[in-house]
Amino acid sequence: MKKHECALFDLDGVIVDTAKFHFLAWKKIASILNYDLTPIDNEKLKGVSRSDSLDMILKMANKNIETSKFKAYLIQKNLTYLEYIKDINSQDILPGISEALSLLKNKNIKIGLGSASKNAKIILERLGLINYFEVIIDGNKVEKSKPHPQVFLKASSNLGIVPEKCLVFEDSNAGIKSAKAAGMTAVAIGSPEKFSNEDFCYPDFLTLIQNDLDKFF
Repeated sequence: MKKHECALFDLDGVIVDTAKFHFLAWKKIASILNYDLTPIDNEKLKGVSRSDSLDMILKMANKNIETSKFKAYLIQKNLTYLEYIKDINSQDILPGISEALSLLKNKNIKIGLGSASKNAKIILERLGLINYFEVIIDGNKVEKSKPHPQVFLKASSNLGIVPEKCLVFEDSNAGIKSAKAAGMTAVAIGSPEKFSNEDFCYPDFLTLIQNDLDKFF
């Protein structure tokens, strides 16, 4: 198996399950637009930036709104989301992640984060994981959201590792497409039917650790 020098993680759904809070926050915004956002709709929003997510919801609701309202909804969504995650802590880290980060650190593998979230640093601090990450590229540092490769290319560039030596852990199809477009190895976390074009797929990180994680690096 090809050896990698860098591990790039998505945040939501890979390190911590904040997807449910994003869903609830977006559902509140959608209800203002008289649209009932479903879990199936929410799958399309995973890995997508806040403004692009709102654009998608507006299309689902078949609505047009002025710029001032658009900006207000983005702020409102984020405030609602931050309220939901205010008590998040190390107990919320998904199984296998702490062990994976320790293993990678012990092997001197470069570790970075590539996330659409604009709250990535806050969440990593609350989880007690921020010191593992040498580079954090989040929604505040990129102009183009996944499936564009910008977030992962920026992370690898900052770490000084060429893309083909980087391995990406993702739970969204947009994220997998982003990793592949960057020329990186894409590892999908979740059910295989959710993804297309991934290099490897594991149901969860525990399965990955128990089987193959060490072989990738």
